[in-house]
Amino acid sequence: MNKIGESSVVILVLHSPREKCWGVLDDVTAAGIFIRGIDLNSFDDWMRSVVNNEVFIGPADQFFPMWRVERMTRDESSMGVPSLQEQFEQKTGRSIFDF
Repeated sequence: MNKIGESSVVILVLHSPREKCWGVLDDVTAAGIFIRGIDLNSFDDWMRSVVNNEVFIGPADQFFPMWRVERMTRDESSMGVPSLQEQFEQKTGRSIFDF
């Protein structure tokens, strides 16, 4: 199994306020985590916009201070359920790395 590293697709769970983000990991430092991502609540709307060639607010470069990070996990398929990255690429026919 590979470690979570640069260019890994991850899900961040944050607190204060409670929030979940999905995106491509840029860097992890003592200060915090840098990702190019989107709020998980907006993921389906963003995917639909890409499929329908509509205007959308997509992933953006974000920094989260380490004190807010509760957990970071790799976006992986599990028990036959495709990862969010796989779902996006299957439905849109595009790579998330295009964004």
